[in-house]
Formats: sequence, structure tokens, C-alpha cells
Amino acid sequence: MTTRDRLLGLTVAVLWGLNFLAIRVGLDHFPPFFFAGLRFLVIAVPVVLFVRRPNVPLKWLLLYGFGFGFLQFAFLFAAMNAGMPTGLASLVLQSSAPFTIVLGALLLREKVSRRQIIGITVAVAGMTLIGYDRSQAASLIPVVLTLLAGLGWAVGNLGNRLAKSTEPMRLMLWMCVVPPLPMLVLSAAVEGPSTGWRALADSFSIDGWPALAGLAYIVLLGTIAGSGLWTVLISRHPAGVVAPFSLLVPVVGIAGAWIFLNETPSVIALVGAAVVIAGCLGGMATARRASSATPLAEPLRV
Repeated sequence: MTTRDRLLGLTVAVLWGLNFLAIRVGLDHFPPFFFAGLRFLVIAVPVVLFVRRPNVPLKWLLLYGFGFGFLQFAFLFAAMNAGMPTGLASLVLQSSAPFTIVLGALLLREKVSRRQIIGITVAVAGMTLIGYDRSQAASLIPVVLTLLAGLGWAVGNLGNRLAKSTEPMRLMLWMCVVPPLPMLVLSAAVEGPSTGWRALADSFSIDGWPALAGLAYIVLLGTIAGSGLWTVLISRHPAGVVAPFSLLVPVVGIAGAWIFLNETPSVIALVGAAVVIAGCLGGMATARRASSATPLAEPLRV
């Protein structure tokens, strides 16, 4: 993995870590499933009108969108709406990393080196330490919902890999076309057919503008920029090489929740964050050597 790609991975971690703060602001105004559907609908409409669909099998595009878009965010938004603390949500969601590595090894037969296994194990141990320290802040149901969101993310990663697109940015944009309809149908069934739309109308007010600002961050930075860069990385490298970068997201998420939401981390949580970073660095060291001997995917064409 080149220095540029490592910097891209770190950029994604920062964008996605702060994304949890924007989600929290949005959920204070919108019902969760409607908010999840709205974030993708805002992107899907111009994509269908102006962006050519990538030349990939439809089934893998649907798998990518269903896992990464629908499953991940339906479960995540439901978990945070049910009381999952913002910083803890950013941590537990990164269960997608071990899920991705295990599914990639079992279903795609991707090779994982011994040092990568050690690195990911150390990072997961750090996440476990943080989770143990902060588990009193959340009940079991929100934690389980967030773990299911991590599994959905991992399923989406496999769909991305199987698509083998030489146009990863277009693939990411068209992935956003998949979740809106099922998410809005779920919202109408669970939250009521007009609840979300009334909340959207109310957001165009002095009290509602923070929710729109949160939506703008999620769409422009969290989804288009963050997911676009992630799609580029995972199209160039095996899933097990890219996945450890996602373990840096909770470090940013917990720090952001600490600064802006007064979710103060303890010493144990800070030690756990340091362990996560150490594990990521260990996995990245192996990834650098592996990528120098393995041809990368074709460069991005937009």
C-alpha cells in the first residue's frame, strides 16, 4: 500500500468518525429510518439522472447497496435512536473489520498473513477494552443492533469486491440508489407514512437547521467523500488490507463525542484507543510489503 493510499485511509477514518456527530444531530430531529432513507435519496436522484451506471453485474451492485447502504444504516440509526451513545456506536460498528476479514477469507478465499491476524487481534482487543469500559452506557439491544450494522457493512464490502469495478466512484454512487426505496418503505411501515416528511418540512426553520447541516455533512463528506475513498481503496487492495483503517474511526468518534457532546472517555478508554492504533499500524506494515508484490486494481476512471 502506497503512502498516498495510507493517507486516504486515515482521511476516511476522520470523515467517518465525525460522521457520527452529524448522525446524532440528525436523529435529534428526524425518525431514524426516514433519516437513513433521506440521506441516500438526496444522492440517488442526481445519480440516476446524470451518472452512467458502472459496468458491473447487477447482483453485486445490489449486494453492495443492500449490505453497505440498507443493512448498515438501518441497524445503526435504529441503535443510536434507541440510546446507543455516539462514541460507543463509532466503536462497536467497527466490528465490520473482523467480519470483513472472516467473510473475505471464507467466501472469497482471500489470504490473510499471520502478522495481519495479530494486528487485527490487537486492534479488536483495544476495541473490546473500550467497549468494556463504556458498556454501562448502553443496554444490550442497541449494542446488538450496532453489531448487526457492522455485519451489514462487511456484507457490502464483499459485494464491492465481487463487483470488481474499474470505476469505483461510479460504483459507490450507484450503490446509493439501492437503499432509499426499501428504507422509506420501512419508515412508512414502522414510523408512519407522513412522520418523516413532516419532520423534513419542520427542518426548514430556525430550530431545524442543525438537522439539515447534519444531513449535508453525512451526504457530502460522510457518504460521497468518505465512502468514495473507501470504495477506491477496497477496489485496489484485498479487504483484509483495507479493513484495519476502519478501526481508527472510533478513536475519532470518541474524541469528537468527548469534545462536542461531553461524552468524557476514561483512562481505560484512552488506553484502548492507543491499542487500536497500535494494531492498525501492525496490520498496515504487512499491507505495505504485500502490496508491493501484488498487482493493484486498475486506476480510478471517473
